[in-house]
Amino acid sequence: MATDEPNKVESQSPSEPPPPAATEPVEEPTKDVADEKSIIPLPPPEEEPADDSKALAIVEKTQEKAEEKEKDSEGSINRDAVLARVATEKRLSLIKAWEESEKSKAENRAHKKLSAIGSWENSKKAAVEAELKKIEEKLEKKKAEYIEKMKNKIALIHKSAEEKKAVIEAKRGEEKLKAEEMAAKYKATGTVPKKILGCF
Repeated sequence: MATDEPNKVESQSPSEPPPPAATEPVEEPTKDVADEKSIIPLPPPEEEPADDSKALAIVEKTQEKAEEKEKDSEGSINRDAVLARVATEKRLSLIKAWEESEKSKAENRAHKKLSAIGSWENSKKAAVEAELKKIEEKLEKKKAEYIEKMKNKIALIHKSAEEKKAVIEAKRGEEKLKAEEMAAKYKATGTVPKKILGCF
C-alpha cells in the first residue's frame, strides 16, 4: 500500500497545478496549492523504494547477523562441547596409557623377582645336591673302608680258625701216634691197658 501512494503522487507533479474544473470557482486552485504544499514535503517516489529496500536490507542484515550470532553461539557451544569431549578423551587416553605403563612395570618387576627367586632356588638346590654327593662319596669311602675292615676281620677269623683246626689236627695226630705206640708196646709186652674198661 505504501508503494501505491507514491505512484499517485507521481501522477500529480508538484510544478503543474491540477486542471481546474469548469464548474468550480476560481478560489479552489489555492486549496489545491495548499494540498500540493502538504504533499511536497513527502519524499520523492524514486527514493521511497530505495528506503524500503534499505530497510528490508537492514532487517535482513540484522536477521542474518542474529542468525550468524546464534550459529556462532551454537557453533561456539558445539565447539566448546567438542573441545571438552576431545580434552576428556585425551585425558582418558593418557590415564589408560599410564595404567598400561604401570601394569607393564608391575609385570616386569614381578617377572624379575620371580626369575631371581627361581635362580636362587636352582643355585641352592645345586649346592645341596653337591653337598649330598660329597656326603655320599664320604659314605661310599667309609663303606669301602668298613667293608675292607670286615673282610680283614673275616680273614683274621678264618685264619684263626684254620690255626685252631691245625692245632687240633696236629694234637689228634699226636694222640693217634701215641695210641699206636702204646698199642705196640702193649702188644710187645702182652699186657692189657688198664684204662680200656674206663673208656668203655
